[in-house]
Amino acid sequence: MTVDLRDLLRSEFRWTNPGPDSEYLVSDRSGWWREPRILEGLGPALGDFFRADRPTVVVAPEVTGFMLGPLVARALGVGFVEAYRAGARRPIAEPMIWTEVPADHRGETQHLGVRSRLVGDDDRVLVVDDWAATGAQARGLRNLFGSRYLGTAVIVDECPPTVTAELRIRSLLSGADLDP
Repeated sequence: MTVDLRDLLRSEFRWTNPGPDSEYLVSDRSGWWREPRILEGLGPALGDFFRADRPTVVVAPEVTGFMLGPLVARALGVGFVEAYRAGARRPIAEPMIWTEVPADHRGETQHLGVRSRLVGDDDRVLVVDDWAATGAQARGLRNLFGSRYLGTAVIVDECPPTVTAELRIRSLLSGADLDP
């Protein structure tokens, strides 16, 4: 991780107001995906957090994880597996393994699933996502993979320190780095 990447992430991030009736701001991460220097640096920076653990596969939840996960997998020289949300589309016509995701930052319970043939008993799984607010998705995937789970690499970690430690979350930025 370089200071330049952290500075670029901060400079290309925005908090937006969804309207006069809103009681909160919404994160706008679209600048991250538009800036080629960020795209070039994210995979190696996030992968380096767990390189010494020798992951054999990167797993990332949809939607943003489907962009970020392959960048990290490529930097580590390993494969990538998508973790789908149940009910978001037509069922996948292959055997899946599912896990319940504890209530997320919206208070909703979800289910994440991966194609069972793509993660083996000997795999060492690194979970990747853009943002960890509660750790719910990381916890669900850790429960799914058990001892194969190495940890979670994210761009932004807003989790309480106990959750960050429990789930081995490593991040480039904290929530405080992006305070409005």
